Amino acid sequence: MPNQGFYFDQTRCTNCLTCVVACKDWHNIPAGPVSRIRIKTVEEGRYPQLHVSFLLQCCFHCAGPSCVAACPVRAIRKREDNGVVIVDQEACLGKESCGLCSKECPYDAPQFGAEENAKMQKCDFCVERLTQGLKPICVAACPMRALDAGPLDELMRKYGKVRAAEAFAFSSKIEPSVIFKLKAKPTPGD
Repeated sequence: MPNQGFYFDQTRCTNCLTCVVACKDWHNIPAGPVSRIRIKTVEEGRYPQLHVSFLLQCCFHCAGPSCVAACPVRAIRKREDNGVVIVDQEACLGKESCGLCSKECPYDAPQFGAEENAKMQKCDFCVERLTQGLKPICVAACPMRALDAGPLDELMRKYGKVRAAEAFAFSSKIEPSVIFKLKAKPTPGD
């Protein structure tokens, strides 16, 4: 099974949030707590040795997704044809009735709206765009070209094999499909 994944370049991301806005617009997500893609600010050090970087947060369409195993009604599955992890919102029991997926995912990918017993939603890799040979909308919208997406093996050949970043722990158990280009930390004297 091919595994789709993301590439995130910390040296290019400026935290403009265009990816977040594009995703909400494309998927008609109302203002509120749900963001299928998020950019986290990571701050380290003390003056004068400060380091700020940004970190992509979304569903990483893991090779062995813990959310799939946690779902008691099999509302979440990994597609055989392209490796994208999708959710059937009709089958989902909802946040108040279940919510096990959000407890199991170490990357906070499952998102729930503010409505009563909200159904889980998350990045679906813009699977309708993928079937048309297009990149996810977040990748297409990024003005800094800090994002890329595609088959994980192709991303590794193109960008390398860095799978962990500050504030992101790679889990060899579930294998998130993400590659990073890390922003260098300042050295003493910079």
